[in-house]
Amino acid sequence: MAYLLTKTFHLVFVIAWMAAVFYLPRILVNLAEVGNAPAVRERLLLMGQRLYRFGHVMFAIAFLLGLALWLHFHIVGGWLHAKLLLVALLLAYYIVSGRKLKRAAQGKPLMSASALRWFNELPLPLLVMIVWLVLAKPF
Repeated sequence: MAYLLTKTFHLVFVIAWMAAVFYLPRILVNLAEVGNAPAVRERLLLMGQRLYRFGHVMFAIAFLLGLALWLHFHIVGGWLHAKLLLVALLLAYYIVSGRKLKRAAQGKPLMSASALRWFNELPLPLLVMIVWLVLAKPF
């Protein structure tokens, strides 16, 4: 029972973090398109900053629950190493997104809206590979 509860909550917090991973770059796209609307820009920056903090908390909780699964319930395998590498890439992506938000808050220019739209798509293939590794456990 403890295993199922730990795994359930791990998944819930991963889903919450992934929501932030997917939505933060979309806020960057909106910031790039806002033009001369300071009130909208400030609102988007505030939303982005809150979302970034929320995402870090969700990641930390998901990480601790994943650590419990690994240490207490002995979840192991080569697939886990591959998954962790992809999760590290997702975390790096999220941190880069946060740095872009910080640059925007400092008044520095962002990439174009179309480039940010492409940037926004990067986490999807990583997530698909992570889910496949977890479900298939190929090695």
